[in-house]
Amino acid sequence: MKAFRGEPSIFASARPEDRRAELEVKNLKLKFGGITALNKIDLTVRTGELVAIIGPNGAGKTSLLNCITGYYKPQEGQIFFNGEDVTHHSTHHLTKIGIGRTYQNIELFPGMSVLSNMLLARHVHCKYNVGLASIFSKSVRNEEIRHRKILEELIDFLEIQSLRKQLVGSLPYGMRKRVELGRALALEPKLLVLDEPFAGMTLEEKEDMVRFLVELNKSWNQTMILVEHDMSVVMSISKKIMVLDFGVKLAEGSPDFVQNHPQVIKAYLGDTSTID
Repeated sequence: MKAFRGEPSIFASARPEDRRAELEVKNLKLKFGGITALNKIDLTVRTGELVAIIGPNGAGKTSLLNCITGYYKPQEGQIFFNGEDVTHHSTHHLTKIGIGRTYQNIELFPGMSVLSNMLLARHVHCKYNVGLASIFSKSVRNEEIRHRKILEELIDFLEIQSLRKQLVGSLPYGMRKRVELGRALALEPKLLVLDEPFAGMTLEEKEDMVRFLVELNKSWNQTMILVEHDMSVVMSISKKIMVLDFGVKLAEGSPDFVQNHPQVIKAYLGDTSTID
């Protein structure tokens, strides 16, 4: 895996306190009418961890991510990020304090270029106002140069240099997933939330994505929460795994602990006690 080129990257040059990502989910309960999507869920994520959330379809994995990122508001429980209660905060506020995400269904603008899609994510870091932008003052020009430099670092890291001016809608599905990761990283997130980043990818594309995530986690100490159905990927890169089934937490621990847990095996394979 290549490292960032040129000046120290936004990850390597950041102070440790600027990369702090301590998440606490306590007794979370989410209901839709008479359906309980999440029932008394607890989850702790420490700075630098790569935590996976797995479970059968309908287990509540994306619902939990939507609570963490502000799209859903739970009826009970609390979510703390770096000591701040963010349970009912807006998605915009959560983005500003350092929670970025990708989506199960790609949420890019297909009629815009790769570079333009990624540039949109820099709005949370813009320090100039409309007046200064309208006259394109020197301070605005310098800030725009800094934003472009960060994006070029990310484009180089994700190996999409030749695609920067291409329309996102013209790219293969797997490459759009890579662009969406780039846009999420352009937010400079302290906590990166990934909802099925490998879905729809070829084997080669999955291998590339694994390289990127492992590099981010190990070399740049990027904290991540990952929802994924590909168990070979989950077991190989995760430090901790939480298993959900019908909104209930079945197990939490290391990959070895989880894959040998009897309730997890039952949830994935059914009751095998009658099998000879």
